[in-house]
Amino acid sequence: MDLGLKGKTALVTASSGGIGEAIAQALAAEGARVIVSGRSRDRVEAAHTRIRAAVSDADLVSLVADLGTSAGAQAAVEAFPDVDVLINNLGIYEAKPFEAIDDTDWLRLFEVNVMSGVRLSRWYLPRMLERNRGRIIFISSESGLAIPAEMVHYGMTKSAQLAIARGMAELTKGTSVTVNTVLPGPTLTEGVATFIRDMNGGGPLDEAAQRRFIAENRNSSLIQRLIDPAEVAAMVAFVAGEQAGATNGAALKVEGGLLREIA
Repeated sequence: MDLGLKGKTALVTASSGGIGEAIAQALAAEGARVIVSGRSRDRVEAAHTRIRAAVSDADLVSLVADLGTSAGAQAAVEAFPDVDVLINNLGIYEAKPFEAIDDTDWLRLFEVNVMSGVRLSRWYLPRMLERNRGRIIFISSESGLAIPAEMVHYGMTKSAQLAIARGMAELTKGTSVTVNTVLPGPTLTEGVATFIRDMNGGGPLDEAAQRRFIAENRNSSLIQRLIDPAEVAAMVAFVAGEQAGATNGAALKVEGGLLREIA
C-alpha cells in the first residue's frame, strides 16, 4: 500500500534511537523526508547510518536540539518552519515510589513528556490548518490508561497527552488535518532494556527475562512478550499517511492486548 508520504516532510522527535528511530525508518521507507532529532550529534548521525543501512535511498536531515526545553523547540521551528507530519515521540520515564516523587520529578517529566509536544504542536498546527493538510501524532503509552504504580508521574504525563491530542483534534473539524495518539505497550528499546535490568538487579535480558518481566509486571498482555519497535512504527506510518484521513481524535493501541477496555 502506498501511504502517500512521498515528498512529505516529517519531524520525529527523539528519533536517534528506540521507537522514534523505528518510526523515522518506517517513514523514510515510504519516501518521506525525515528530520531525525536528538540531543547528541553523534547519536543522530549514528541513527542516520542505521536507517540508511535499512533504507538505502532514505532522505534524512538532522536536528540536534533538546526538544524538552522551550529553547530547543524554538530552534526546531526556526530550522524547519513547516512540516507535513509531526510525531511527538520524546519522552522519559523512571520507576520511583510515589512518596519519593518530589516536585522536581513531577515537573521534569511534565516538561519533557507533555510540554515538548505542546510547544511544537502550537507552532505547526495552525500552519497545517492554513494549508488544509497535515498529521500530528503523539506517542503516548498504555500507561496513560493503566497508570503503573511504580511510576505514577509518568502515567500522568501519558494521560495528559491523550487529553491534549483529543482537544487539538477538535480544532481540525472540517479540514484534512488529523491529530491522533498511538499507545505502545512495553517495547524492546535500549531504554526499556536498561529499565528492566535495573528492576531485576542486573543480569542478561534474554527471552526468559523479558517474558518474566511481562508475567510479573504486565500480566494482562495477550502477546506475553515485549513489542518490537517496528510494530509500533508500522501503526504510526499508516496514521501519518493519506489513507488514514478518517482517523482523527483517536487513541490507537499497539500494546499487545494489555488493556482490557474494548474502546
